[in-house]
Amino acid sequence: MTAFVSLPEGAGPESEPESAVGVGPWEGPWPDDPRLDPELLAGGDRRNVVDRYRYWRLDAIVSDLDSRRHDFHVAIENWQHDFNIGTVVRSANAFLAREVHIIGRKRWNRRGAMVTDRYQHVRHHPDVPAFAAWAAGEGLAVVGIDNLPGSKPLERHALPRRCVLVFGQEGPGLSDAARAACTALYSIAQYGSTRSINAGVASGIAMHAWIQEHADPPEWLDGGRFDDAP
Repeated sequence: MTAFVSLPEGAGPESEPESAVGVGPWEGPWPDDPRLDPELLAGGDRRNVVDRYRYWRLDAIVSDLDSRRHDFHVAIENWQHDFNIGTVVRSANAFLAREVHIIGRKRWNRRGAMVTDRYQHVRHHPDVPAFAAWAAGEGLAVVGIDNLPGSKPLERHALPRRCVLVFGQEGPGLSDAARAACTALYSIAQYGSTRSINAGVASGIAMHAWIQEHADPPEWLDGGRFDDAP
């Protein structure tokens, strides 16, 4: 199977060329597995999914992911239709976050998610107080990630196991309300001339920091490929 490639705007998994990604129609007798989708078996599976999930129904994939999601959530403020949200959702799917939370405007640009939002639970909160109340009700630590005065270096501190990693709008960073809601603030070390890295990159770094602290490498992963694909 070939690596996943970016698609032009408006293209979906059904419109991907056969040479781009995935597998063709199933060859031989069809397997007796209720997780598999007859349409995908007949027409091939060109979706942006790892080999383990080839030919699986969407709901079967989500159910399997739900059975082993991690204990961290990710939240990002969305007051100006932040273009980084799609990247955050895609990274959350890769690192198996429990949920992604959009704070502010409900609409967001899904292009950067590369359809991973179909497999990732996304929850909307109209404002920071509503989000903070939800997090408190769930007993989750609210951890802000931003290069702010007083932020502690993420590289030298362990993230809580049950937490929400919160990121601000591109440019201004975390709002005053979001900062006040955080129980801890961490910064990501930078060594060049730029003042900041974008929220999409920062979210991936922070999620992987959580993974390094609290998760083991997947037992079924061998060099980037799955061993038990149907």
